[in-house]
Amino acid sequence: MKTFIISLPLVCCCFLLHAQSDKKTLTPEQTKELMSQLKMDTVKFLREAARQSCLCIDSVPLSHQSHKQVTAGIVACIDKQVTSYQLSAKLYRSLTSGGANNNITLNENKESPEYKRYYYDIERWLNDSCKSFRTAAATNNEESDFSSSSNPDAVDAYNAGLEKMQADNLKEALPFFEKAVQLDEKFAFAWDNLGICNRKLGNYEAALKAYNKSLEIDPKGKTPLQNIPVVYIYQKDYDKAIQAYERIATVYPDDPEIFYGIGNIYAYSKPDMEKALHNLCKAYNLYVKAQSPYRADAEKLISYVYGQMKKAGKEDDFYKILKEYNLNPSKN
Repeated sequence: MKTFIISLPLVCCCFLLHAQSDKKTLTPEQTKELMSQLKMDTVKFLREAARQSCLCIDSVPLSHQSHKQVTAGIVACIDKQVTSYQLSAKLYRSLTSGGANNNITLNENKESPEYKRYYYDIERWLNDSCKSFRTAAATNNEESDFSSSSNPDAVDAYNAGLEKMQADNLKEALPFFEKAVQLDEKFAFAWDNLGICNRKLGNYEAALKAYNKSLEIDPKGKTPLQNIPVVYIYQKDYDKAIQAYERIATVYPDDPEIFYGIGNIYAYSKPDMEKALHNLCKAYNLYVKAQSPYRADAEKLISYVYGQMKKAGKEDDFYKILKEYNLNPSKN
């Protein structure tokens, strides 16, 4: 484990009181009292680390980047803030503990449970509060031979639709994507976005038609594969949604979205908490392996399942299932 040791004698702390020309070094007790009056706590350090990470993520390029490349950009932005957040939090605890141990150890081993705790603190905050994080995490620009078009008019219509879509003007975006696929019926990305617009507008059958057309062109298209079960969920056809998630497994067997989606259905729509938990544990481990930001979503849903199983007197079963997947709540 790679660590740095920093000696911090508390009696020489940098909190000073100025009285005219005199300087007074605060005792540990006075430092603790002052920081309490200033209402300082580790949440402030976390908020600042997350804010800086969010600003960094906002500059991660999304166009012409694969999901893997975007994820790597997100990870790098969070990693930049882990050490400073870790130092600030540990310094605060040292200054307010009044203990005899004045050494702070900074852990830079990214595989260690301690480093991951600080990393996940920032990631959770971003998941809840940073729009750029959610936008980047949802990016899925896996290109194929049909990602673009050789027809310049179709490309112009597609780009115009994207501008409207990014401005949340879905009704205005729709005719541009329709024009793009009329000009080039093999323009898979245009079909994908036509499906997305229709789904968000509540035109579910039109969305399914667009997604299926995209899959006729490119059977490995991740966007339509992942969005078809979402449409079925909106239609409350949960059995078809599960079948659609299982269809993804025939092309991408290690895609965590399969297991997260099925777990979500069993948690909320077809309540079976044990089936939900098995799927969510699989999703969680795959998200961690891929360094995916959606790990935080799986964690939240696992927490919900825990609450439901505890109410049902199945807390022991919950921990037994977690153990099957080498998950320890105290370590993640």
